[in-house]
Amino acid sequence: MSFLIFANVAMLLLGQSVPAVAQAFVLVPAFIVVRPWTVVTYMFLHAGFSHLFWNMVALYFFGPRLEARLGGRRFIGLYLTSGIAGALGSLITPYAYIVGASGAVFGVMLGYAHFWPREPIYLFFVLRIEARWLVVLMTMMALYQGLSGQSGIANFAHLGGFAGGFLYLRWIELRSPAVQFRARVAAEVPRSTGADVERWKRIQPEALHPVNREEYERVMTKVAVAGTASLTRDERAFLDRFSLQ
Repeated sequence: MSFLIFANVAMLLLGQSVPAVAQAFVLVPAFIVVRPWTVVTYMFLHAGFSHLFWNMVALYFFGPRLEARLGGRRFIGLYLTSGIAGALGSLITPYAYIVGASGAVFGVMLGYAHFWPREPIYLFFVLRIEARWLVVLMTMMALYQGLSGQSGIANFAHLGGFAGGFLYLRWIELRSPAVQFRARVAAEVPRSTGADVERWKRIQPEALHPVNREEYERVMTKVAVAGTASLTRDERAFLDRFSLQ
């Protein structure tokens, strides 16, 4: 995360010293097809020190804990994906040009709220609000201001940052070892035949312990309603254990 803050500060100073750099890297939505690199470079430029300061304050506040949770590589992936999604969101705005890390920072904010939704955030060190409600509030404000056209802020870029952050987090969750393991185990559950069902029906519930009897009735009801394909490996093993005694 320190690298991101350093890169943003360095680009602000470079852009102010060499205006041609800022002109080459600024995002112009109308020219995004012929200047595709600007969907990345724009997020490292800022309109001034105040613009940079507040974005970096938010990044410094939300970033370290989230980076520790995701790991450095995935944190950078979240930041860049959110920023790029913010650039794409800006396509529906009438602004001549867009700069700033706000879209990327909004994605980081969403990631923080995703893992710690009830964590209290103190706006201006006074107003207490949970992280999840902060995201909801920022989303509503961006939608209202973006649709009403009452703000000079690229609100749809902010919303794009939220969307990009959500999609990136969903993607890494689907690729997590735990999810892949559960999917593999589910795929390996053997298919049950009619003979299996008949064998399970021959189990005498009254001979079972009350706890096992209740579980047997639940699983057999599931078979009757949803079919044998709905059984988990553990449920099939439970039926087999008593029917093969």
